[in-house]
Amino acid sequence: MLAKPAPVRSLRDGTRACALRAARTCYDHLAGHLGVALLAALIERGHVAGHDGSIRPGVDRRAARGTDRVYEVTAGGAEWLDELGVAIPDNGRRPVLAHCVDWTEQRHHLSGQVGSALAARFFDLGYVERGAIRRSVVVTKQGRTFLSNDLGISEFT
Repeated sequence: MLAKPAPVRSLRDGTRACALRAARTCYDHLAGHLGVALLAALIERGHVAGHDGSIRPGVDRRAARGTDRVYEVTAGGAEWLDELGVAIPDNGRRPVLAHCVDWTEQRHHLSGQVGSALAARFFDLGYVERGAIRRSVVVTKQGRTFLSNDLGISEFT
């Protein structure tokens, strides 16, 4: 069972909630509608193989150990990441590719070393910037163009 959303009691509460649902960071990777759309686009384009990013009631348990779905970067995905200039650190302690269940979208967003490196590269390229609200992210005009042209993501807010 999911907790009921906190009531919106002011314009500030509504603005904050909307910004965090649209695009935010989850630790060091992208989340919210943007993060979910990014993973879905990578799956659709064959850059990531595995699960489809959905949560299936009665099948997928959100935080149960050993029930996570496996995602893998494909050869085409590795090439795409390389062309984009995304360097994946050789860190054996953290999974190369992982996911989180997004608390606003109830779908998977990308995490692990790839999720972290991709988010860092988006910040470096100026595709996203930190928002005024803590953890919020704003997609720039350049970022919108990239997301639309390269990944087919045209709506994420």
